Amino acid sequence: MEKSAIDDAVGSDAPDNAQGPAGRRRLVRRRVLIASAAGCAVLGGLSALLPWGPDVSPAPAPAPGAQALAAVTTGVPAALPDLAVLIEEREARVRRRPGDAGSWAVLGAAYVEQGRRTAEPGYFPKAEKALRTSLKARARNAEALDGMAALANARRDFGAARTWAEAALKTDRKRWTTYPLLIDAYTGLGRYKAAERALDRLLKLRSGPEVRARAAAVYWDRGRREDAAAALSDAAAAADAPAQRAAYLEGAGRLAFERGDFDVALRHFQEAVRLDPDQRAALAGQGRTLAAMGRTTEALNAYRVALAKQPCPEYAMELGELYESLGLGQAARVQYDLLRERAARATAGGVDEELLLGRFEADHGDAGSAVRRLRAEWRRQPGIAVADALGWALHRAGEHKEALRFARVATDRARGGTVRSALYAYHRGMIERELKLAGAARRHLQEALRINPGFSPTRAPAAEAALRELGEPSVRDVPDWDAGDAKRGRR
Repeated sequence: MEKSAIDDAVGSDAPDNAQGPAGRRRLVRRRVLIASAAGCAVLGGLSALLPWGPDVSPAPAPAPGAQALAAVTTGVPAALPDLAVLIEEREARVRRRPGDAGSWAVLGAAYVEQGRRTAEPGYFPKAEKALRTSLKARARNAEALDGMAALANARRDFGAARTWAEAALKTDRKRWTTYPLLIDAYTGLGRYKAAERALDRLLKLRSGPEVRARAAAVYWDRGRREDAAAALSDAAAAADAPAQRAAYLEGAGRLAFERGDFDVALRHFQEAVRLDPDQRAALAGQGRTLAAMGRTTEALNAYRVALAKQPCPEYAMELGELYESLGLGQAARVQYDLLRERAARATAGGVDEELLLGRFEADHGDAGSAVRRLRAEWRRQPGIAVADALGWALHRAGEHKEALRFARVATDRARGGTVRSALYAYHRGMIERELKLAGAARRHLQEALRINPGFSPTRAPAAEAALRELGEPSVRDVPDWDAGDAKRGRR
C-alpha cells in the first residue's frame, strides 16, 4: 500500500478531541510509563519484605497498550489512556508493514472502542477504513469481521452487524468473541429468541466476567431482573482491569436505577467513576439518580461533567429535561440544540440516530417528523425500544388507536415486551387514558411508578397528575368475575 493511502486510513477524518497530535500521544505514553514506574517502585518496596529465592523472579511489566490490546481483541472495555497508546503503536506498525492484516484489524477495533467511549463518531470512518484494509490484505479474516460487526453495532446498524458476525462464525463456529456481537445485533433487530440461543452457545464456549455481563443484558431484556443483577454483580467482582470493572459497575447502576433502587445505583456509579475517571456513562448515571433523589444541584453538576468529556446526545436530552422540570426553558433549549448538533455529527459518522431523534421530536419538536422517522426505523430494526418510541410518537401526533398497538408490542409478554420498563408502562398508560380506558390506564401508570418512582423528572410527575385525575377505580373498572363464572357454568 502506498504511504498516502496508509496516511488516509490512519490519519484522516481525525475527530476534534482525538489523541491524534504526536505531542499529545507522547504525553499520554509518558503518563502511562510514569504510572508503570510508580507501580514498580511500590512493588519493589514490598518485595524486600517477601521471601526471596533462586526460583522467584519478578513478573515483567506489561508493555504500554498491552492491556488495551487484550481488551479490544476480546470485546471488553478498555481504559482510554491505554487505548491511545495502542492506537499510536498500531498506526506506526501499519505504516512500517502495510500488509499486516492483524495490525489493521486491531487498529480498527481500537478506533471503534475509542469512538464508543468518547461519543466521538469521527473515529468510526477511520475504523471502517482500517478494517476494510485488513480484509483486503487477508480474506476470511475473523478478527476484522468481528471488528466490522462491533462497528456496525456501535453505529446502530444491527442488520449489518448480524451479517458481519455470521460471516465471522462461518470461519470458526467456536469463536466465542463473535457471539456477544451477534447477541447485540439480534437484540437490536427484535429477534430475542435468537439472542437467547446465541447466549446459550456462548455460555457453552466460555465463562468469565465478560460473558456474565453479556448474559445480564439478555436476562434484563427477558424480564429476569434478579438474574441480570446477579450476573452483573458477579462480572464486576471477577473483572481484573479497573476499566472493565468500572463498566460493569456502571451497568449494575443502570439496572438498580431502573428498579428504583437509587441508593444502590448511586454507590455503583460512584465506584465506577473512582475506578475509571473516564467512565462518563457512570457520571451521567449519577446525574440521573441524583435527580430522582431530589439532589438537583449535584445532578446538574454530574451531567455537566459527563457532557464535557463525552458529549453524548442522549445525555444532552436528559439534562435538557432536567432543566425543563425546573422551569429553566432557555437552559433546556441550549441542551436540545446540542443534541441536534451531536446527532448530526453522529449521522455524518455513519451512526443511526433515528431512534433518539424520533424520541426527542415526539416530546420536544415535531411529532409528525417523529412518526416518519420511527416508522422507517421500525421497518429496518423492529426492536422493543422502537415499538415503544413509535407508539408514543403516534400518540403525540393524535393517532391514539394505532399508538396503543405499538405500546402493547413494547409491554405485552406475549408480544415480546418482557422488559419491565417504567417509561414503557407510562407511555402505554397515557395512551390508554387518552382512549378513555380508565382501568388499564390507571394500572399501567401505577406500574410505572411502582417500577421506578423517579424514572423521569418530567414524566414521573405527569404520571402522578394523571392518576389523580383518573381518581379511584369505579365499579365499572372491576371485572365481574362472579357473573363470568356463572355464565360459563350455564354453558
